[in-house]
Amino acid sequence: MAVPEARCHAFVVGFVQGVGFRYFVVDAAAQAGAVGWVRNLPDGRVELVAEGSRTGLDALLARVRRGPGGGRVDRVDTVWEEATGEFKRFGLEGTA
Repeated sequence: MAVPEARCHAFVVGFVQGVGFRYFVVDAAAQAGAVGWVRNLPDGRVELVAEGSRTGLDALLARVRRGPGGGRVDRVDTVWEEATGEFKRFGLEGTA
């Protein structure tokens, strides 16, 4: 498998825990053709690392910024990094 062209590491701030946000991200990542993981953080944020095409990751982040119906996204802090090709699929942290 070739190394993906891009990697994003994002922290989502808002009302994003207890509203199905991680599962929303898993679905959005599948639609974007991204691999990686998502997890809740103790401070109430959601963290995600995703690799794929830059176009696919831009689409994923656009959906993440909107969020699921029951949540509220105030901000998505994103850092672009070099892709490593370490993931086989996208899932909850520890399953990717």
